[in-house]
Amino acid sequence: MKQKIVIKVPMHSDKDKSKVMQIAVTMQGVSSVSIGKEGDCIEVIGEGVDSVCLAKSLRKKFCFANIVSVGEVKPVNPPQPTPQFNYYPPPCPQYYNTCPVYDTGSPSWFFM
Repeated sequence: MKQKIVIKVPMHSDKDKSKVMQIAVTMQGVSSVSIGKEGDCIEVIGEGVDSVCLAKSLRKKFCFANIVSVGEVKPVNPPQPTPQFNYYPPPCPQYYNTCPVYDTGSPSWFFM
């Protein structure tokens, strides 16, 4: 079961951010590490990661590390395309003009 751990760590410079990333990556079971949107949180995703041990090793270097949240990672399912039905309406009935035709033999206007 993959879990997402968010830890708040004071990172004032790029050097601090790289040190935090190095410490987090060395932990067993970590699959990805990212810096949060605000820049003061680190998000660690992995399987079987010990959040307390990770916070302890961050406290050794930065003296302050607060666990914000630990939760399960939900798998992202792509939206399934809706099946398209090729529905064609039934054809319109053909209407023919039916006028009675009287055949009286050869027409009077026919000349040979």
